[in-house]
This record gives sequence, structure tokens and C-alpha cells, in this order.
Amino acid sequence: MKQKILFLTPYPLGVAPSQRFRFEQYFEILKEKGFDFDSQSFIDEQTWEILYLKGNLTKKVIGIFRGFLRRFYLLFFLKKYHFIFIHREAAPLFPPVFEFLMAKVFQKKIIYDFDDAIWLPNTSKQNRISAFLKFHQKVNWICRWAYKISAGNDYLCAYARQFNPNTLLNPTTIDMSHHQKSNSQEVQAGDKIVIGWTGSHSTLKYLHEIEQVIKEIEKNYPIHFLVIANQKPEIQLDSLIFLSWKKESEIEDLSKIHIGIMPLTDDEWAKGKCGFKALQYMSLGIPTLASPVGVNTTIIQDGKNGFLCDRAEVWREKLVLLIENESLRAELGKNAQQTVEKYFSVQANKENFLRLFS
Repeated sequence: MKQKILFLTPYPLGVAPSQRFRFEQYFEILKEKGFDFDSQSFIDEQTWEILYLKGNLTKKVIGIFRGFLRRFYLLFFLKKYHFIFIHREAAPLFPPVFEFLMAKVFQKKIIYDFDDAIWLPNTSKQNRISAFLKFHQKVNWICRWAYKISAGNDYLCAYARQFNPNTLLNPTTIDMSHHQKSNSQEVQAGDKIVIGWTGSHSTLKYLHEIEQVIKEIEKNYPIHFLVIANQKPEIQLDSLIFLSWKKESEIEDLSKIHIGIMPLTDDEWAKGKCGFKALQYMSLGIPTLASPVGVNTTIIQDGKNGFLCDRAEVWREKLVLLIENESLRAELGKNAQQTVEKYFSVQANKENFLRLFS
């Protein structure tokens, strides 16, 4: 009999980067290996459309209530599943009641997956109202109850292993068979170099770390600063171009970038980041600059497949170096792509991911 997996996700399939690049892109591989699976999101598509927009409070509350009803109703159908894969949490608010029932009452094997330091409070403008209901302490309890834990980097693994030795380092990965550059990045005479950043509303704050450096560079070099996100950033740059993130044009939009950046603050929350932005740029052969925080120091070998920049002067120096040197951009980009293929691709991580279900 085929083993069956239930994926419990915060958001609908296909819309959230953490879901898409941590497990959704392995669905075909699971089918090939003989697994059946279902999925259920807490937030439905109707609520997702308004979740991060201003207002609509009543609709959001109703949407969250529907999510709790779906999770409760699901309890009556757990018998048919061998594994329950929970990404981040079964429900965004309150103690881990559903996880307790699944693991302790229904005796199900929980695979607990996370790619951020979610045991730490990280309040943004969008989640300020619900922050006090988050119950961040739930993470260590779910770790204790889990059959196995899938954590995105060594920092997260070290936290999880305090509560459960069955913790597997499962990095965020790129499916290189689909992540292919859609257009040429050759810069013709007179063209502007595009320095780019991609992310969500929750990480826009990190752009302030680089804002002053870009202001200085745009005075002396013909550049565009491209931001691809679900909200426009609150930064003041003459060179700023904003593109609203769309899944359908994601690769095409990223391919416009000549130099990718991933600035971070050096704090406990940032140490839990899994380097996804850097991996996206690198997989497309885009030379990448990143803050030397957390897993970035594992992904990037300074000077070989990218640059690690720990202060404004270094950011400025390396950006100017890459703006002026096309051959260096090509060399770093080629090395970066090889790094992803060898260590951070779906193809390289396939067997590691399948061990979660052994």
C-alpha cells in the first residue's frame, strides 16, 4: 500500500517562497517514489488575496476563522495518512493544540519544517495586531512531539536538536531544471547596470541597510536599482524601479538583474534566514553580494562565487568593482551557478529530502 502524506501549510500552494522552494518543488519526486499526498492551507485563496492589504479586518478575521474550522474538520480524516508534514505551524495563532492532537492523540508521525527563527517574536506592520496571539513558545513543543524535524540551516538545526535529536538539515533549494535565465544579461555600451533585490514585505526593512550606499553609487554610475516584491519599498532613490512580484514572470524579472544583493542585520532573527535570495540570484548566474550573516557564509565563498560585505565601505567597494568589471561579473556568476547546482539544488538534495519520510 502506498504511504500517504498530508502537507499542512500556512498559505495556498504556489504563492509563498518558503513553501515553493522547501517542499512543493519535490511533489513530482514524491510521486515518482510512490507516495500519495494531499495538502491543506490554513489561509484560503480568498483570504490570501487581502491578507497583506490595508483594511478588510472583518474579512481577514472570517478567513482565519475558516482556517481553524478546516483544521478541526481535518482531524476526523487523519487515519489515512502515514506522515503529516507541517510547515512552520498548523495554525498561526494560539498554543499548538492541533499539533498535540495529531502527535499525541492520533499518534501520527509529524515532519516539522521551518526556515526561520520562528521561536523569536518578529513583529511587522502587517502582523502587529495578531503578534501577541502568536504563542512563539509553541516551536519547542512541536519539536518535542515531531517524528522528524526539517530545518533550513545549521543555526535552526542547533535550536531544534535541543528538543529532538531526529533533526535533519534540509536546505532551501532551487530546481535548476526550471530556474533558467530567460534573456541575455549582456550589457551593451550605454546600458545601465541593474542592481537588484527581491523579497517580500517582511524583508523590505533590510533595504535600509544599503540605501545610503546606493545613493552614493547612483550619483557616479548609470545604474538602475530594481526591487521585485509584493509591496513598494519606502526608500528614496533616483534609480529605483519597482516590479510587483508575479510567479508567472518571476524568472524573467530576475533575469533583468546584473548584480544581486542580500543585505541583512546581524541579529538572532537574521541568523535563521536560509539564504534564499542569494540562491535565486546565483542559480541564474547573477553575481551576488550578501551580508556575512548565518547561512550566507556557507553559501558564498568570498571572492570566488560572490562577495560578503560586512559594512558600508565594503558594499560600496564591491558594487563598484562589479559595475566596472563585466568579466568579473561573468566569472563570479558562473561559479555561483555551479555552487547551487552542486549543493543547493533539488537534484542535489533529493535523497536528503526523501529521508524525511523513511
